[in-house]
Amino acid sequence: SALAVSVSGQGTWETTLQGRDLDGNATTYEAYYDTTLDITWLADANAAGTGMTWADAKTWANNLNVNGVTGWRLPTLSPIDGTAFNFTYGYDGTTDASYSVSAPGTTYAGSTASEMAHLYYNTLGNLARLGTSGAVRSGWGLTNTGPFSNFQSGSVFPSGSYWTGLDCAPYACAFSFYNGFQGVEYKTNALFALAVRPGDISAVPVPAALWLFGSGLMGLLGMAKRTR
Repeated sequence: SALAVSVSGQGTWETTLQGRDLDGNATTYEAYYDTTLDITWLADANAAGTGMTWADAKTWANNLNVNGVTGWRLPTLSPIDGTAFNFTYGYDGTTDASYSVSAPGTTYAGSTASEMAHLYYNTLGNLARLGTSGAVRSGWGLTNTGPFSNFQSGSVFPSGSYWTGLDCAPYACAFSFYNGFQGVEYKTNALFALAVRPGDISAVPVPAALWLFGSGLMGLLGMAKRTR
């Protein structure tokens, strides 16, 4: 299932995400700068077009070139407690293999330790399938995709499962946009990939040919001026 539903007033996306034009067409945005995480998300949540192994997903992100913009990677995470990873299963957001990591109302509410969890719970304001008591809650799932397109969130594996860049040998960490669970998966599984880039992209890069043309033109103008 590919969802594209923007819910105004849900989450912080309307104030914390800033559109970035990467193709010279100011009517559309190809990326969004996250002012809280200080990273730039690719707007297409399935630009790769298919599920991939962890190794292939890393290669795809690292080699991604969007109209001259490079330096992309998979989203990362650090320990939710700020000290050490704990992949014990949970549902209250107190471990790194849990529902509600960084979600409002939890111990680590608003934590930026997991870029994907922060996007799902804080930026987009979605709910985990299980509440902090362990019971299924109403309204759970990817109800708001904000300005992003092609988020995969179907219930049939691997739909909704996205790789992170964290190696947890022999596994790799992943996040589910289907139910809000962060955990580990075998690296050989075929999951989806969402590319991010450190920092902001302030403007559309000018292709090298245009720079050369511009510098050549300035040189000709300078010669003409000296001749006169």
